[in-house]
Amino acid sequence: MAMVCLSDFEAYAKKYLPKIAWDFFAAGADDCSTRDENILAYKRIRFRPRMLRDVSIMDIRTKLLGTEISFPVGIAPTGFHQLAWPDGEKSTARAAKAMNTCYIASTYSTCTLEEISAAAPGGLRWFQLYIHRNRAVSQQLVQRAEALGFQALVLTADLPYTGKRRDDVRNGFRLPPHMKLKNLEGAFEVCKMSLLDPSVTWNDIYWLRSLTHLPIVIKGILTKEDAELAVRHGVQGIIVSNHGGRQLDGGPAPIDALVEIVEAVQGRVEVYLDGGIRKGSDVLKALALGAKCVFIGRPALWGLAYKGEEGLQDVLKILQDEFRLSMALAGCASVSEIGRHLVQFSKL
Repeated sequence: MAMVCLSDFEAYAKKYLPKIAWDFFAAGADDCSTRDENILAYKRIRFRPRMLRDVSIMDIRTKLLGTEISFPVGIAPTGFHQLAWPDGEKSTARAAKAMNTCYIASTYSTCTLEEISAAAPGGLRWFQLYIHRNRAVSQQLVQRAEALGFQALVLTADLPYTGKRRDDVRNGFRLPPHMKLKNLEGAFEVCKMSLLDPSVTWNDIYWLRSLTHLPIVIKGILTKEDAELAVRHGVQGIIVSNHGGRQLDGGPAPIDALVEIVEAVQGRVEVYLDGGIRKGSDVLKALALGAKCVFIGRPALWGLAYKGEEGLQDVLKILQDEFRLSMALAGCASVSEIGRHLVQFSKL
Protein backbone atom coordinates (compact mmCIF):
# COMPACT_ATOMS: atom_id res chain seq x y z
CA MET A 1 0.00 0.00 0.00
CA ALA A 2 1.48 3.35 -1.05
CA MET A 3 1.55 5.77 1.89
CA VAL A 4 0.77 9.07 0.18
CA CYS A 5 -0.82 11.18 2.92
CA LEU A 6 -1.37 11.04 6.67
CA SER A 7 -4.83 9.50 6.36
CA ASP A 8 -3.16 6.43 4.79
CA PHE A 9 -1.22 5.93 8.03
CA GLU A 10 -4.40 6.45 10.02
CA ALA A 11 -6.17 3.72 8.02
CA TYR A 12 -3.24 1.35 8.51
CA ALA A 13 -3.12 1.97 12.27
CA LYS A 14 -6.86 1.47 12.62
CA LYS A 15 -6.65 -1.82 10.74
CA TYR A 16 -3.62 -3.33 12.47
CA LEU A 17 -3.48 -1.97 16.03
CA PRO A 18 -5.34 -3.94 18.72
CA LYS A 19 -8.79 -2.38 19.17
CA ILE A 20 -8.11 -1.28 22.74
CA ALA A 21 -4.93 0.57 21.63
CA TRP A 22 -6.61 2.18 18.60
CA ASP A 23 -9.56 3.29 20.74
CA PHE A 24 -7.21 4.81 23.32
CA PHE A 25 -5.26 6.83 20.73
CA ALA A 26 -8.39 7.87 18.80
CA ALA A 27 -10.51 8.77 21.84
CA GLY A 28 -12.04 12.19 22.31
CA ALA A 29 -14.10 13.35 25.26
CA ASP A 30 -17.87 12.79 25.40
CA ASP A 31 -19.36 13.16 21.87
CA CYS A 32 -15.91 13.80 20.33
CA SER A 33 -17.23 17.02 18.80
CA THR A 34 -14.13 19.00 19.77
CA ARG A 35 -11.81 16.25 18.54
CA ASP A 36 -13.52 16.35 15.13
CA GLU A 37 -13.75 20.16 15.09
CA ASN A 38 -9.96 20.35 15.47
CA ILE A 39 -9.72 19.01 11.91
CA LEU A 40 -12.81 20.66 10.42
CA ALA A 41 -11.72 24.13 11.54
CA TYR A 42 -8.85 24.12 9.01
CA LYS A 43 -11.32 23.61 6.17
CA ARG A 44 -12.90 26.98 6.91
CA ILE A 45 -9.63 28.81 6.28
CA ARG A 46 -8.83 29.80 2.69
CA PHE A 47 -5.52 30.91 1.21
CA ARG A 48 -4.90 34.18 -0.60
CA PRO A 49 -2.03 32.93 -2.76
CA ARG A 50 0.33 35.33 -4.49
CA MET A 51 1.63 34.68 -8.01
CA LEU A 52 4.86 35.26 -9.93
CA ARG A 53 7.04 35.16 -6.85
CA ASP A 54 10.48 33.54 -7.11
CA VAL A 55 10.08 30.23 -5.28
CA SER A 56 12.99 28.45 -6.98
CA ILE A 57 14.86 28.27 -3.67
CA MET A 58 12.84 27.43 -0.56
CA ASP A 59 13.86 27.89 3.06
CA ILE A 60 11.51 26.07 5.44
CA ARG A 61 13.69 26.18 8.56
CA THR A 62 12.62 27.88 11.78
CA LYS A 63 13.81 28.20 15.37
CA LEU A 64 12.28 27.03 18.65
CA LEU A 65 13.54 29.08 21.60
CA GLY A 66 16.69 29.80 19.61
CA THR A 67 17.37 26.26 18.35
CA GLU A 68 17.03 25.68 14.62
CA ILE A 69 14.81 22.88 13.32
CA SER A 70 14.48 21.71 9.73
CA PHE A 71 10.81 22.69 9.36
CA PRO A 72 8.09 23.95 11.70
CA VAL A 73 6.56 20.60 12.73
CA GLY A 74 7.51 18.86 15.97
CA ILE A 75 6.16 15.85 17.84
CA ALA A 76 3.61 16.58 20.58
CA PRO A 77 3.68 14.75 23.90
CA THR A 78 1.52 11.64 23.85
CA GLY A 79 1.63 8.70 26.24
CA PHE A 80 2.19 4.97 25.91
CA HIS A 81 4.12 4.74 22.61
CA GLN A 82 4.79 1.03 23.18
CA LEU A 83 1.10 0.49 22.45
CA ALA A 84 1.97 1.53 18.88
CA TRP A 85 5.46 0.01 18.49
CA PRO A 86 7.65 -2.23 20.69
CA ASP A 87 10.54 0.25 20.97
CA GLY A 88 8.09 2.99 21.96
CA GLU A 89 9.48 6.44 22.66
CA LYS A 90 13.03 5.38 21.72
CA SER A 91 11.85 5.09 18.11
CA THR A 92 10.07 8.46 18.39
CA ALA A 93 13.24 10.15 19.63
CA ARG A 94 15.33 8.62 16.84
CA ALA A 95 12.87 9.71 14.14
CA ALA A 96 12.76 13.27 15.48
CA LYS A 97 16.55 13.48 15.54
CA ALA A 98 16.82 12.05 12.01
CA MET A 99 14.40 14.74 10.78
CA ASN A 100 16.11 17.45 12.86
CA THR A 101 13.01 18.48 14.72
CA CYS A 102 11.73 18.68 18.31
CA TYR A 103 10.23 15.79 20.26
CA ILE A 104 8.31 16.54 23.46
CA ALA A 105 8.56 13.43 25.65
CA SER A 106 5.57 12.74 27.90
CA THR A 107 5.52 12.16 31.65
CA TYR A 108 3.53 9.06 30.66
CA SER A 109 6.22 7.49 28.50
CA THR A 110 6.68 3.74 28.38
CA CYS A 111 10.46 4.31 28.17
CA THR A 112 12.51 6.15 30.78
CA LEU A 113 13.90 9.62 30.18
CA GLU A 114 17.34 7.99 30.27
CA GLU A 115 16.38 5.50 27.53
CA ILE A 116 14.90 8.28 25.38
CA SER A 117 18.07 10.37 25.74
CA ALA A 118 20.39 7.45 24.98
CA ALA A 119 18.35 6.49 21.89
CA ALA A 120 19.00 9.81 20.15
CA PRO A 121 21.91 11.66 21.78
CA GLY A 122 22.08 15.29 20.75
CA GLY A 123 18.47 15.41 19.52
CA LEU A 124 16.26 18.38 20.41
CA ARG A 125 14.03 17.14 23.21
CA TRP A 126 11.64 18.91 25.55
CA PHE A 127 10.00 17.26 28.55
CA GLN A 128 6.24 17.45 29.20
CA LEU A 129 5.27 17.52 32.86
CA TYR A 130 2.10 16.75 34.77
CA ILE A 131 2.28 17.98 38.35
CA HIS A 132 1.34 15.19 40.74
CA ARG A 133 -0.01 15.42 44.26
CA ASN A 134 3.35 14.07 45.41
CA ARG A 135 5.40 17.13 44.45
CA ALA A 136 8.69 15.31 45.13
CA VAL A 137 7.93 13.01 42.19
CA SER A 138 7.44 15.97 39.85
CA GLN A 139 10.54 17.71 41.21
CA GLN A 140 12.68 14.62 40.58
CA LEU A 141 11.35 14.32 37.02
CA VAL A 142 12.20 17.96 36.26
CA GLN A 143 15.71 17.56 37.65
CA ARG A 144 16.29 14.29 35.78
CA ALA A 145 15.14 15.87 32.51
CA GLU A 146 17.45 18.86 32.94
CA ALA A 147 20.42 16.65 33.84
CA LEU A 148 19.79 14.53 30.73
CA GLY A 149 19.91 17.52 28.37
CA PHE A 150 16.22 18.11 27.73
CA GLN A 151 16.05 21.73 26.58
CA ALA A 152 12.66 22.94 27.82
CA LEU A 153 9.91 22.02 30.24
CA VAL A 154 6.36 21.79 28.90
CA LEU A 155 3.73 22.09 31.64
CA THR A 156 0.37 20.67 30.58
CA ALA A 157 -2.31 22.85 32.15
CA ASP A 158 -5.56 21.32 30.87
CA LEU A 159 -5.69 18.11 32.89
CA PRO A 160 -6.72 18.70 36.52
CA TYR A 161 -8.87 15.60 35.94
CA THR A 162 -8.98 13.19 33.01
CA GLY A 163 -11.74 13.86 30.48
CA LYS A 164 -14.42 11.21 29.98
CA ARG A 165 -13.39 9.12 26.99
CA ARG A 166 -16.24 6.71 26.49
CA ASP A 167 -14.43 3.97 24.57
CA ASP A 168 -11.73 3.78 27.25
CA VAL A 169 -14.44 3.39 29.89
CA ARG A 170 -16.18 0.69 27.84
CA ASN A 171 -12.91 -1.12 27.20
CA GLY A 172 -11.75 -0.84 30.81
CA PHE A 173 -8.50 0.57 29.41
CA ARG A 174 -5.32 -0.30 31.27
CA LEU A 175 -1.75 -0.69 30.10
CA PRO A 176 -0.87 -4.32 29.28
CA PRO A 177 0.99 -6.05 32.14
CA HIS A 178 4.36 -5.98 30.29
CA MET A 179 4.25 -2.17 29.88
CA LYS A 180 5.03 0.32 32.60
CA LEU A 181 4.95 4.09 33.04
CA LYS A 182 8.71 3.92 33.32
CA ASN A 183 9.30 7.43 34.67
CA LEU A 184 6.88 6.88 37.54
CA GLU A 185 7.78 3.37 38.65
CA GLY A 186 7.62 3.19 42.40
CA ALA A 187 5.92 6.57 42.60
CA PHE A 188 2.42 5.17 42.57
CA GLU A 189 0.40 2.34 41.09
CA VAL A 190 0.55 2.54 37.30
CA CYS A 191 -2.37 4.17 35.48
CA LYS A 192 -3.97 5.75 38.55
CA MET A 193 -4.37 9.09 36.79
CA SER A 194 -6.33 10.40 39.79
CA LEU A 195 -3.00 11.21 41.43
CA LEU A 196 -2.72 14.28 39.22
CA ASP A 197 -2.94 17.38 41.37
CA PRO A 198 -6.16 19.34 40.63
CA SER A 199 -5.08 22.16 42.97
CA VAL A 200 -2.33 23.41 40.59
CA THR A 201 -2.54 27.17 39.92
CA TRP A 202 -0.54 29.85 38.14
CA ASN A 203 1.55 30.27 41.29
CA ASP A 204 3.01 26.81 40.67
CA ILE A 205 4.84 28.28 37.67
CA TYR A 206 7.00 30.11 40.23
CA TRP A 207 7.62 26.80 42.02
CA LEU A 208 8.69 25.17 38.73
CA ARG A 209 10.96 28.09 37.92
CA SER A 210 12.66 27.60 41.30
CA LEU A 211 13.51 23.98 40.37
CA THR A 212 15.11 24.46 36.98
CA HIS A 213 17.03 26.73 34.64
CA LEU A 214 15.08 25.34 31.68
CA PRO A 215 12.66 27.57 29.78
CA ILE A 216 9.03 26.79 30.61
CA VAL A 217 6.38 26.32 27.93
CA ILE A 218 2.74 26.05 29.00
CA LYS A 219 0.47 23.73 27.02
CA GLY A 220 -3.32 23.81 26.87
CA ILE A 221 -4.02 27.55 26.59
CA LEU A 222 -7.18 28.50 24.64
CA THR A 223 -8.00 32.09 25.67
CA LYS A 224 -6.35 35.51 25.58
CA GLU A 225 -6.94 35.84 29.34
CA ASP A 226 -4.83 32.77 30.08
CA ALA A 227 -2.26 33.80 27.48
CA GLU A 228 -1.84 37.10 29.35
CA LEU A 229 -1.44 35.24 32.64
CA ALA A 230 1.16 32.94 31.07
CA VAL A 231 3.24 35.92 29.97
CA ARG A 232 2.84 37.56 33.38
CA HIS A 233 4.10 34.42 35.11
CA GLY A 234 7.27 34.34 33.06
CA VAL A 235 6.86 31.43 30.66
CA GLN A 236 8.83 31.42 27.40
CA GLY A 237 6.24 29.71 25.20
CA ILE A 238 2.58 28.75 24.87
CA ILE A 239 1.17 25.70 23.09
CA VAL A 240 -2.39 26.46 22.00
CA SER A 241 -4.05 23.09 22.52
CA ASN A 242 -7.22 21.36 23.70
CA HIS A 243 -5.48 18.03 24.35
CA GLY A 244 -6.61 16.61 21.02
CA GLY A 245 -10.25 17.06 22.06
CA ARG A 246 -9.73 14.61 24.93
CA GLN A 247 -10.60 16.95 27.83
CA LEU A 248 -13.49 19.47 27.65
CA ASP A 249 -15.84 18.67 24.79
CA GLY A 250 -17.26 21.88 23.33
CA GLY A 251 -14.18 24.05 23.54
CA PRO A 252 -12.62 25.88 20.57
CA ALA A 253 -10.37 24.27 18.00
CA PRO A 254 -6.78 25.43 18.59
CA ILE A 255 -6.56 27.01 15.12
CA ASP A 256 -9.65 29.12 15.98
CA ALA A 257 -8.22 30.14 19.38
CA LEU A 258 -4.81 30.98 17.91
CA VAL A 259 -5.55 34.48 16.62
CA GLU A 260 -6.67 35.99 19.94
CA ILE A 261 -3.72 34.40 21.75
CA VAL A 262 -1.16 35.69 19.24
CA GLU A 263 -2.70 39.17 19.51
CA ALA A 264 -2.67 39.02 23.32
CA VAL A 265 0.99 38.06 23.72
CA GLN A 266 2.28 40.63 21.18
CA GLY A 267 5.44 38.66 20.45
CA ARG A 268 6.53 38.52 24.11
CA VAL A 269 6.59 34.70 24.05
CA GLU A 270 6.67 32.13 21.26
CA VAL A 271 3.27 30.64 20.37
CA TYR A 272 2.88 27.09 19.06
CA LEU A 273 -0.14 24.91 18.30
CA ASP A 274 -1.17 21.28 18.32
CA GLY A 275 -4.42 19.61 17.27
CA GLY A 276 -5.88 18.70 13.91
CA ILE A 277 -2.76 19.00 11.73
CA ARG A 278 -3.19 16.50 8.90
CA LYS A 279 -1.60 18.19 5.86
CA GLY A 280 1.27 20.49 5.03
CA SER A 281 -1.26 23.16 4.10
CA ASP A 282 -2.62 22.99 7.69
CA VAL A 283 0.87 23.84 8.91
CA LEU A 284 0.97 26.82 6.55
CA LYS A 285 -2.42 28.05 7.82
CA ALA A 286 -1.28 27.83 11.44
CA LEU A 287 1.91 29.77 10.69
CA ALA A 288 -0.04 32.38 8.72
CA LEU A 289 -2.22 32.95 11.81
CA GLY A 290 0.82 33.45 14.02
CA ALA A 291 2.06 30.07 15.25
CA LYS A 292 5.85 29.66 15.29
CA CYS A 293 5.61 25.87 14.97
CA VAL A 294 3.01 23.11 15.18
CA PHE A 295 3.19 19.72 16.90
CA ILE A 296 1.56 16.47 15.78
CA GLY A 297 0.10 13.94 18.20
CA ARG A 298 -2.00 11.15 16.70
CA PRO A 299 -0.25 11.19 13.27
CA ALA A 300 3.06 10.46 15.03
CA LEU A 301 1.47 7.41 16.66
CA TRP A 302 0.09 6.24 13.30
CA GLY A 303 3.60 6.47 11.85
CA LEU A 304 4.98 4.38 14.72
CA ALA A 305 2.23 1.81 14.25
CA TYR A 306 3.15 1.52 10.56
CA LYS A 307 6.91 0.96 10.79
CA GLY A 308 8.27 2.38 14.03
CA GLU A 309 11.01 4.96 13.60
CA GLU A 310 10.92 4.58 9.81
CA GLY A 311 7.14 5.04 9.67
CA LEU A 312 7.28 8.17 11.82
CA GLN A 313 10.01 9.58 9.59
CA ASP A 314 7.73 8.88 6.61
CA VAL A 315 4.91 10.87 8.26
CA LEU A 316 7.25 13.79 8.95
CA LYS A 317 8.69 13.70 5.42
CA ILE A 318 5.20 13.82 3.90
CA LEU A 319 4.30 16.83 6.04
CA GLN A 320 7.62 18.46 5.18
CA ASP A 321 7.12 17.97 1.44
CA GLU A 322 3.50 19.11 1.57
CA PHE A 323 4.44 22.18 3.62
CA ARG A 324 7.19 23.14 1.18
CA LEU A 325 4.82 22.70 -1.79
CA SER A 326 1.99 24.68 -0.12
CA MET A 327 4.40 27.51 0.68
CA ALA A 328 5.64 27.65 -2.89
CA LEU A 329 2.13 27.58 -4.38
CA ALA A 330 1.08 30.36 -2.00
CA GLY A 331 4.06 32.46 -3.10
CA CYS A 332 6.33 32.20 -0.01
CA ALA A 333 10.00 31.29 -0.46
CA SER A 334 10.83 31.36 3.26
CA VAL A 335 9.04 30.98 6.57
CA SER A 336 9.68 34.68 7.26
CA GLU A 337 7.37 35.60 4.34
CA ILE A 338 4.37 33.77 5.84
CA GLY A 339 1.86 36.13 7.44
CA ARG A 340 -1.76 36.97 8.15
CA HIS A 341 -2.17 38.38 4.62
CA LEU A 342 -1.96 34.80 3.33
CA VAL A 343 -5.31 33.57 4.71
CA GLN A 344 -8.94 34.49 5.12
CA PHE A 345 -11.77 32.77 6.95
CA SER A 346 -14.43 31.53 4.54
CA LYS A 347 -18.05 32.42 5.28
CA LEU A 348 -19.55 28.96 5.51
